[in-house]
Amino acid sequence: MMPVKNILLSTAYFAPIHYYSEFLTSEKVYIEQYENFIKQTYRNRCVILGGNGPIQLIVPVVKGRGPKTLIKNLQISYDTDWQRNHWRTIFSAYSSSPFFEYYKDDIHPFFEPKHKFLLDFNLKIHETICELLEIENGAVLTTDFEKVPEGAVNLRERISPKIKTQSDNDFQSVKYTQVFSDKLGFFPNLSIMDLLFNKGPNSYSILKDSIVK
Repeated sequence: MMPVKNILLSTAYFAPIHYYSEFLTSEKVYIEQYENFIKQTYRNRCVILGGNGPIQLIVPVVKGRGPKTLIKNLQISYDTDWQRNHWRTIFSAYSSSPFFEYYKDDIHPFFEPKHKFLLDFNLKIHETICELLEIENGAVLTTDFEKVPEGAVNLRERISPKIKTQSDNDFQSVKYTQVFSDKLGFFPNLSIMDLLFNKGPNSYSILKDSIVK
């Protein structure tokens, strides 16, 4: 039987595999909404795999008047047509993957309407991903930033693109066949989109196997 814990996560844009593996062993998941926005994190970016290697897709945000903006108030910027660019890049990377046709109608709608707030946008994506993976969502928003919820493991900064080495003893990337595996080899812990498009209904098994018991 897997250990059960409560965890505290940041919001994330098409979060990495590690992020979703935590949902399999967590009784309750808190998502932080009262922290100040932190740049260069999964809060507004994801990493997919293209023909020449990893690609970061970044959601541009509106800069506030002050130096600090609460994540729940952070607005998405549409000064550039990033939605079209993101989808074109995703299509180019995964159109030949085994399950792209199966999931594209679930993913593409996130690149059409304009959502105002990053947190709301990420939560809608997260809800869909949980449905596709057939995992319990179980996520609730925090009520303040002053303390970590009682009994919860704080993973807000431990799941980060800045961390290049394994930082969680409970997670270990499991290899699976990626679109460009023959050319590039395996790249671990990419966006959950990479896992879904490549492994489809077997994605849940990969998540489960990535948990170090």
